[in-house]
Amino acid sequence: MISRRISEQLSLDLDTKIVLLSGPRQVGKTYLSRQIHPQKQVYLNFDSPADRLILREGSWDRKAELVIFDELHKWKSWKRWIKGVYDTEGVRPRLLVTGSARMDVFRKGGESLAGRHFSLRLHPLSLRELLDSGLDPEKSLETLLEFGSFPEPFLKASAPWVNRWRRSHLDRILREDLLDLERVRDIRSIELLVDLLAERVGSPISYSSLARDLEVSPHTVKHWIEILERLYVVFLVTPYTKSHARSLLKEPKCYFYDTGRVRNDPGARFENAVACHLIKRCHHLEDVEGERMALHYVRDKEKREVDFLTVRNQKPEDLIEAKWSDSSFSPSLIFYQRQIRPVRAIQLVRQCDREKTLPGLELRAAAPWLAGLEA
Repeated sequence: MISRRISEQLSLDLDTKIVLLSGPRQVGKTYLSRQIHPQKQVYLNFDSPADRLILREGSWDRKAELVIFDELHKWKSWKRWIKGVYDTEGVRPRLLVTGSARMDVFRKGGESLAGRHFSLRLHPLSLRELLDSGLDPEKSLETLLEFGSFPEPFLKASAPWVNRWRRSHLDRILREDLLDLERVRDIRSIELLVDLLAERVGSPISYSSLARDLEVSPHTVKHWIEILERLYVVFLVTPYTKSHARSLLKEPKCYFYDTGRVRNDPGARFENAVACHLIKRCHHLEDVEGERMALHYVRDKEKREVDFLTVRNQKPEDLIEAKWSDSSFSPSLIFYQRQIRPVRAIQLVRQCDREKTLPGLELRAAAPWLAGLEA
């Protein structure tokens, strides 16, 4: 069994608040939830007609230690309903709401759950979790890059099986979850958009270019990508400026939660894996420690570029360049280390013969460094 880093925090939070646990479909939310008070829990899935009846009646067993409400956000009045349960009954039984879409989207407008809940996000597997489970980081990174970091594909490690899983996984997201979120008819074009984005991992995306390929408007492309964000298919990394508002106006980069979806370029797949580890750490620090985190990339008009910059409480923290096999420091990393003055400037190398440092700079083997992150 692979241990998940947020499991302890999840148990602690459930003692005092409603917990909203979100994350990509099939990332392990239900499995993790079922490990908490397994003998004295009630599991109700809003997709089940029988469970919907129990929800509307409010007739679950109050002697249970934990009640899990899965996909509850698909119920239009879910916020008002769960708020009423909390205000009248508290958190005995403990209340856990899980869902495969971003809960912050569904918290906007209407009833407020302020003061009544904590939010946690479950990501695909990280090297830290695999190390904690007794697996070797180097071998784990090799498997992760080939098959992806979702639990089932990673553990199965069979190319034909994983290819079938990946096709079915996206199909369920677009034909079930998406239709619960938006009235979108052109599913085929969104499938094509996913393929186009996978080919552009590591490069700033142009809404206009994608719009021409898809024969729709740039506004439509932007809206579709926002939907894919809400459904935990992709996440965006914006360029760093001292003004956050300005960074939102420039071209973002797009990465996939499922690293295995990036098939053509090993370097891009590795960069995507690094991005997944960094965004997972950012979300962990936000959800568990209450920090204000952001993940950016750095680029100027002379096209000097560094892949990632983490910003913690509005201060530059880790400046990170991802390389497949380069043993010399990137000139852009050296330049921006002097300009931005981050806490650390690190070049992560997948195939690293020798680690080395210079004043303010580190060249590190990727697997052990990523396995040392908090999340």
